[in-house]
Amino acid sequence: MKKAWHGYVLIGPMLLGCAVFYIVPFFLVLRYSFTEGYGAGSGFAGFDHYRSMLENEMFRLAFANTMRFLAAALPSVMVLSYAVALLLKAGIGGKNLLKSVFLLPYIMPVTGTVMLVDLLFTESGAVNGALSVFGVPAADWLNSPQSFWIVLLLYLWKSTGYSAILLLAGLVTIPGEQYEAAELDGASGWQKFRRITTPQMWQSVFIALVFSVINAFKCFREIFLIGGEHPYPGIYMLQHFINNSFQNLNYARLSVASVLLFVLFSSVFAALYAWIHRGGKGDGQL
Repeated sequence: MKKAWHGYVLIGPMLLGCAVFYIVPFFLVLRYSFTEGYGAGSGFAGFDHYRSMLENEMFRLAFANTMRFLAAALPSVMVLSYAVALLLKAGIGGKNLLKSVFLLPYIMPVTGTVMLVDLLFTESGAVNGALSVFGVPAADWLNSPQSFWIVLLLYLWKSTGYSAILLLAGLVTIPGEQYEAAELDGASGWQKFRRITTPQMWQSVFIALVFSVINAFKCFREIFLIGGEHPYPGIYMLQHFINNSFQNLNYARLSVASVLLFVLFSSVFAALYAWIHRGGKGDGQL
């Protein structure tokens, strides 16, 4: 009992910090999303704020763009990361150098990343300069439908290397004897990948997916610096909507949008966990 008390004392400050800065504010935001006004004069508003939010065109645009971005970004980054991790595990030359190269975009400052995008895709940027050689007129890439794909490429460039390192950490833990035994049994490369590699990689895949989802939502920082408060409609995300509501001091809309973003975030993680849990039940037999 004494040892348990020591443990509670050690984790007490952390739990207190979580309660003060995360748990209590969350429940306050949840309360504000159902009330009209603040303080002693506030009244219960039911789901009126939520109904108004779902009818808001800008919110629906932001939600659709966010879902579109997640649907394109998450599968792409996992496929690319898995391919890079398999190449690194194959024993290609300069593995340590490649690891550093792949991690460099992840640790690159946000401002440096945005400067790189501006250097490439503004009207006077390198891309237009290269295309002008072939007589192609200059385009404002960051204020066009192509801005979505530019942001997607930016996300893949920053996140693929980090996810690949996480997946590589899982790949190197698979015993080589299993592959040798499979070769003696006449298994093909695809059979070894499907029956040996994949069943033992689900937990690593889940961890990489968690970080990929977090990085996808954090990509708002780059989008905000590239396009400002009101970027091209194709890259107007939920975080833009929340940030603009905060600047306009519309706390009811801000609270509802924050709750809905939390529900979306939690739903994505729950779906990923369920998918990984089902996949992890494979028997791994040839």
